[in-house]
Parts: sequence; structure tokens; C-alpha cells
Amino acid sequence: MHKTTISIPNEKAMLKFGGELADQVKAGDIIYLYGELGAGKTTLVRGFLHHLNYQGKVKSPTYTLVETYFFSDFPTVHHFDLYRLKDPEEFFFLGPDNYFTPENICLIEWPEKAKNLLPKAIAKCYITIINSNERRISMER
Repeated sequence: MHKTTISIPNEKAMLKFGGELADQVKAGDIIYLYGELGAGKTTLVRGFLHHLNYQGKVKSPTYTLVETYFFSDFPTVHHFDLYRLKDPEEFFFLGPDNYFTPENICLIEWPEKAKNLLPKAIAKCYITIINSNERRISMER
């Protein structure tokens, strides 16, 4: 496993990092996003999606648990936010077989809420808050 740590000085840099991540993934990839509330997980996903020329608003799927984004020239991206799961078994109500396919890419916030029920990730992204603007990202691949 390869581990990389980088400093993210501001929101603009987090968006850029998300775009760089989009350049490194392929259909079937799953990425776990860890970090406390306000760490920048959704900002990273916003950068990922905007890099793929998604023009709409990107919000955290805190209440819907998953948002899906379709592209004509890129795999479908599913953005999960599992923060509101009270029990890991609730994950199965989402119908995971519909999302975790070789044709899709899944970005999952709060994967620890589903315990060991998620498919294996190709990368784990740990975001740590340093101060109100700065973050540290540790990526494991």
C-alpha cells in the first residue's frame, strides 16, 4: 500500500485536488473519504465533479444518502454520505448492487458507518482539519 500526505491550504486547493483525483480513477473504482464534519469531503467531491465538467450544484447527500451524476464521456459517479446511518445494516436499504458495479465510480463519505459491508476501496482519503482554512490529506492506495 502506498501512502501520500499533502497540505491543502484553502478551499481552492481542495477543489483542485478533487480534480486531480478525477484524472486518476476509472470505472469500477471506489474511494473512501474520511474526516470530521467540515473537513472538506464534499468540497473534494465538488472539485472531482466540476473537473469532469459537471455544471450543476454539488451538495452533500446527507439526507438522500446518495447522489448520482451522469456523464456522456465518463463513468457514472455515485456520491454517498453515510453519516446518518444509525445501524450499518441500513446500508442495504440503498440497494448497493445498483451502485457498486464495474461501470460506476463511487465516492463514499463516512464509510465507517457501514462497517465491513462496503466493497473494498482502491483508495482511502483521510482529511484532517489543521485550522479554519488548511487541511491535510493522507491518501492510501
